[in-house]
Amino acid sequence: MTAAPPLDPVLIEVLWSRVLSVVNEQQVALQRTAFSTIVRETQDLACGVFDTDGRMMAQSITGTPGHINAMATGVRHFLEAYPPGSLRPGDVLITNDPWMTAGQINDITVVTPVFRKGIEVAYFANTCHAADIGGRILSAQAREVYEEGLRIPIMKLYDRGAINDDLIAIVRSNVRTPDETVGDLYAQTSCNDVGARALLGFMDEFDLDTIDPLSREIITRSEEAMRSAIREIPNGTHRHRTWSDGFEEPILIEAAVTIEDEDIYIDFAGSSPQSERGINVVFNYTHAYASFAMKAAISPDVPHNDGAFRPVHVSAPPGSILNCIDPAPVASRHLIGHFLPGVVFGALAEAMPDRLMAPGADPIWITIWRGKARASDDAFTFSLFQCGGAGARAAKDGLSATGFPSGVAGVPAESVETLTPMVQHRRELRTDSGGPGRFRGGLGQWTEMSCRTDQPWTLSAMIDRIAHPAEGLLGGKPGRAGALSIDGAREAEPKRLLVLDPANRVHLDPPGGGGYGDPFARDPEAVLRDVIEGYVSLEAARRDYGAVIEYLGREDQMVRLPEHYRLDPEATRRLRQGR
Repeated sequence: MTAAPPLDPVLIEVLWSRVLSVVNEQQVALQRTAFSTIVRETQDLACGVFDTDGRMMAQSITGTPGHINAMATGVRHFLEAYPPGSLRPGDVLITNDPWMTAGQINDITVVTPVFRKGIEVAYFANTCHAADIGGRILSAQAREVYEEGLRIPIMKLYDRGAINDDLIAIVRSNVRTPDETVGDLYAQTSCNDVGARALLGFMDEFDLDTIDPLSREIITRSEEAMRSAIREIPNGTHRHRTWSDGFEEPILIEAAVTIEDEDIYIDFAGSSPQSERGINVVFNYTHAYASFAMKAAISPDVPHNDGAFRPVHVSAPPGSILNCIDPAPVASRHLIGHFLPGVVFGALAEAMPDRLMAPGADPIWITIWRGKARASDDAFTFSLFQCGGAGARAAKDGLSATGFPSGVAGVPAESVETLTPMVQHRRELRTDSGGPGRFRGGLGQWTEMSCRTDQPWTLSAMIDRIAHPAEGLLGGKPGRAGALSIDGAREAEPKRLLVLDPANRVHLDPPGGGGYGDPFARDPEAVLRDVIEGYVSLEAARRDYGAVIEYLGREDQMVRLPEHYRLDPEATRRLRQGR
């Protein structure tokens, strides 16, 4: 066997860059071959390469932390079920067990072993949100995971290159979107093959019989960089709590973050007990978002791999909302799990005041629409992902309509209206929805939907922050709460299946992010720019920021230009001093 080349710094950089290109090629293949808009447009996915010990070596350029970090620990479950030496070329593994990977049965993980000269040298894995997995329409109404759809244990999707026809038949018979769901499984398998071919070509080029030494070096470097960054933070314990709307009652999320030399301990003791409804979080998903939060706060430039997680130790009491016990319902676990980075940042705010961000809209808004077009017997099921505003940062405004911490993208109106009989009548940023602060929170959205149908149609809205908007940080003010209404008047209950009349219009208004720092310390010129752009109203500029801005144009003017607005510096100074 050819000896591995010496791992000098220049060679490591070359090899590392090639590994990243391999996983990015894997991701591109997945998106271009996927059937569902969830994978193709929203990018609700994760791709990565693992060494023979099941340690994540590298991830692709995009993907959600709930998928990536959960997959990083989940691959070990695959190797426990199929230890090295038990698989053969052409084998492909699959599961959607929530407690093994990403926390809900809609998320399917596919793992492919890579063989070189008959020996396993790596594994490629990806996790994608399926368009449908049967059971109830995705909601939080289930009382057991059994109600939420088809649960696939760790098993073979392919056996030595032969598709598991029995499994495919079971999937097709149990989901509402068989072509999209099964089509995505083929895409998930194909993208792993693309990654495997690229990796083997890379190994041949550099005469590598194994990638394990390179993986160990990269992982060790990431771990050392994380520990070095942690040592710069004073030892101590910091606490923070926040509230989610929950299902029938609010849910408390409480965290204690302890810095101890070069390790960090995050404990969620004190959080609410697990719910009877499907908003529970499996521990794998809790660990994923908590560990992501620490890496984002402390050392965001460190390569994202197994080493970046090692100094971060996460715990949550069994039976709590963040460590639920099988068979708890978990379909809408993101509604709680997406709060975790904000809670961790809130705990560290005083210890790291110049490096964090305020809480944002947090949970992405996922809505499931189902119905029939006029004069058609074909039912459609469509998943729409929408993003509110991100929290303000220590030195910048929050990003508007941006999915943090999920990392998912919004679905274009063209995709919605091409693939379904639905119509998106409105989609614009919500004025005054960003939390006031020295740096303003990102804005949410106004959206309005209808359906070209003559029959009842349904909506399941997996949304939060209707009653509990994103808090500000270090003097910043809360963002504006989200809203769900029918025909702009009747408020609707989220997290439940809603039956709509053909003429109904649904108004979905994702919330804004929290502000950072004292709003009266914001640069008045920045407030003026916000008013000109329509982000902040004249009334809010005066009330929330103490900025006196005059509108010089006509009230009935259709187009308002920058020269129509004037900041009064002296009146602003007096107003702020008189606060």
